[in-house]
Amino acid sequence: MPASPCARTPRADSAPGLWRRMACWLYEGLLLCGVVFIAGYLFGALSQTRNALDNRHALQAFLFVVFGIYFTWFWARGQTLAQKTWRIRVLDRAGNPPTQVRALLRYVLSWLWFLPPLAVAAPFSLSGEEAAVAVLGWVALWAVLSRFHPQRQFWHDALAGTRLVRCEIPKK
Repeated sequence: MPASPCARTPRADSAPGLWRRMACWLYEGLLLCGVVFIAGYLFGALSQTRNALDNRHALQAFLFVVFGIYFTWFWARGQTLAQKTWRIRVLDRAGNPPTQVRALLRYVLSWLWFLPPLAVAAPFSLSGEEAAVAVLGWVALWAVLSRFHPQRQFWHDALAGTRLVRCEIPKK
């Protein structure tokens, strides 16, 4: 199967706009529902779990690994399905798709979107609604902080040595 036209013509000189990146982020979350469904079904079948609360922490660890495989595999090839839709590519500093190690590092660092508010919510026994507000507030703050990066990249990308670039589909 030939590579997408976007794969051949990244606009390495500019990051996608924040609204485009966040729309891609939300779409990625929607697509992950299918990954969660299949992985959850597989986990339940293999572990013979009958109640959703049984083996909850093992399921969370399993999903963490599945998400890591999903993102590392796609990012090492340059883009996920959501990024193809929104014409965004992940590149390393040299302008190439990241290696699997760098993609895995990006995955681990991308948890900075969620872990700080969850770490704060746990000791204070926040309710579900309060924790959701904390997470959404942190996500908004983390996204806006990209405005302070010289190339307007998310900070987990800067730490991982990757960057998001716009892709232009060539005109015929």
